Amino acid sequence: MLPISYQMPAAALVAVVGLMACVAGFRLLRYVLAAFGFIIGGLAASSVLGASETAYQVGAFIVGGIAGAVIMVAASFIGVALVGAGLGAAAVTLLWTQLPGDPHPYVVILASVAGAWLATWLQRYVTIVGTAFGGAWALIVGALALSGDKAKLAAAAAGDVWVPYPMQPAPGQAWVPWAWIALGLVGVFLQMKVTGGSGGRVVKQNKK
Repeated sequence: MLPISYQMPAAALVAVVGLMACVAGFRLLRYVLAAFGFIIGGLAASSVLGASETAYQVGAFIVGGIAGAVIMVAASFIGVALVGAGLGAAAVTLLWTQLPGDPHPYVVILASVAGAWLATWLQRYVTIVGTAFGGAWALIVGALALSGDKAKLAAAAAGDVWVPYPMQPAPGQAWVPWAWIALGLVGVFLQMKVTGGSGGRVVKQNKK
């Protein structure tokens, strides 16, 4: 993770990317994938270094971020399937919150496979839903960190599960999943009706 002094700018970046993905993810899909690839790659690369190695952490974040962005863009042709797989796993997790225990790994895997298959069949709609809800969660995480709550920043630095995992919010923040769902639905509506093309449809020009 990034050093404490860099977490506020990083939170602002996450919030901006989340907003962009939430309201215009379908139209800006490649840019959204590159941005999320940069963030994920940077966090993964910097997390292997000690907290006291600030310069190396920042350098690793930049190098890992560039690598992550390149990989995400290069793999954009399977991005929709990955989005569908993620949505399938998230749907199972959401439903399982009403039951005791955690879902069996095989159940999550099957849901991910089913989500990937549906995503390739309903490509445009899955892309809109996936970017809207993924962007909504990133926006919420970034906004919570930007609120200045030191506990949230410390949790983000420590990699606490509520930061990347919508269905397990921090203690006392049971409203977070509901805010995520509401914001995601708003993003879906905006992409379908405003930013996803003419009336939410991609218009193909006939060549004469």
